[in-house]
Amino acid sequence: MATAGRNTLLSASLTVNNSAAESQNPEEDDGQNLWSSILSEVSTRSRSKLPSGKNVVLMGEVGSGKTTLVAKLQGVEEYMKGRGLEYLYFNVHDEDVDDHARCNAWVLDGDLYHKGLQKFVLSVDNLVDSLALFVVDLSRPWLALDSLQKWASVVRDYLDKLRVPPETMRELEHRLVKQFQEYVEPGSDLEAVPQRRNPESEEESIVLPLGDNTLTHNLGIPLVVVCTKCDAISTLEKEHDYRDEHLDFIQSHIRRFCLQYGAALLYTSMKENKNLDLLYKYLVHRLYGFPFNFPAQVVEKDSVFIPSGWDNEKKIAILHENFQTVKADDNFEDVIVKPPVRKFVHEKEIQAEDDQVFLVKLQTLLAKQPPVTAGRPVDTSNRAPTGSPRTTNRSAAANVANVMPMQSGTKKIDPNMKGGQTSEGVLANFFNSLLTKKAGSPGPGGQPAGGGSNTPGTVRKSGSKLGLTDVQAELDRISNKSDLDPSATTPPAENDES
Repeated sequence: MATAGRNTLLSASLTVNNSAAESQNPEEDDGQNLWSSILSEVSTRSRSKLPSGKNVVLMGEVGSGKTTLVAKLQGVEEYMKGRGLEYLYFNVHDEDVDDHARCNAWVLDGDLYHKGLQKFVLSVDNLVDSLALFVVDLSRPWLALDSLQKWASVVRDYLDKLRVPPETMRELEHRLVKQFQEYVEPGSDLEAVPQRRNPESEEESIVLPLGDNTLTHNLGIPLVVVCTKCDAISTLEKEHDYRDEHLDFIQSHIRRFCLQYGAALLYTSMKENKNLDLLYKYLVHRLYGFPFNFPAQVVEKDSVFIPSGWDNEKKIAILHENFQTVKADDNFEDVIVKPPVRKFVHEKEIQAEDDQVFLVKLQTLLAKQPPVTAGRPVDTSNRAPTGSPRTTNRSAAANVANVMPMQSGTKKIDPNMKGGQTSEGVLANFFNSLLTKKAGSPGPGGQPAGGGSNTPGTVRKSGSKLGLTDVQAELDRISNKSDLDPSATTPPAENDES
């Protein structure tokens, strides 16, 4: 009894003392509650801050636009291109908590000689925070598929040499499969509900199994395929006669590759700033968990966007409906052939030599040539040694034969011929004028000259033309008459007239 009473008194005294202490120190309780709220807020903010150390590794052929793409994401117009391994970054801003972070961007050289530099970027510890981005030059589509397969094998070989623990690799692969299966195309219902970046609030959901040829080559890290220079599609259509079926054929093969690796596909253009903002938002969505509500785009041939988890074999088969001259199973290299290289002939620039040097050469050439006489050359071998150069044969027949051959028949010679007249023509004109005057003047008996005879061969009307036979007959008659009557040819004296 004594012991029980003693315990009851002790418990009562302790209760009184505690109640008295609480009543005496209310300010201390308020201070403790304040510190607790501050610590909880700091811990919450630390969990919501943007993580650091995220990496994007860009790989592609030389001249595909890797550095230019990162510069566009960074918002830089002037940049310097390097060799080997370039380091760039782009800023990430979270408006919910007003926090900033830098996403590392590593650009690997297109030469396979530098593929060993991946060890400075990818390690076992940061694989979970890394993303591979393959850049394809769409202005050279014949290299697209080979380039994708080449760089995928480069990453696969490096990861095999990295000796990632099997448990870690299985976790990475399972994460990609889960992300692919849980993809939901943005719709009106999901857009009405604001999405928050809170990975802890993920709930288990029922997922569908993977389809055929889907994630058969799982690298363990997210993969994005970016086709740059999509503005060159118009050039391919004009210069290389590419049609819509060729563009669909290229897209179908690239989408098959992306389906096997679980990659996203995006067409961009740096010149036209096409889909660059979309690429930025998708990258921060995959790396930082930002909300992303943009649907797939497959209508425009130069603005394709296919997020990871959206595509399947049935959707790719829609492109095959437009094929006319090609088949879906044709080899990529047999249809998309590299055009022949046009050899440009570079003409050598001809530089004019100095004027004085040119004139000296010209003078030397002129001195070597024989002198040339002015005018026509004269042949002195056939000339007579002395005397007149005229020939002795000056007969009318020879002149007529040399100058103008006489045609047979009754063709008469025109007495009015001026230039190039022959000797017979001159004689005919001369005697014709004499005969005209003779025939027109009356004789002493009031009759025309000629003894009053009016034969056809002797007398003609004034102004008529005479042939050569008439002239010869008249000449014979005049000569005979002059022999018989010498006074007929002598003109009368002045005394006789009186």
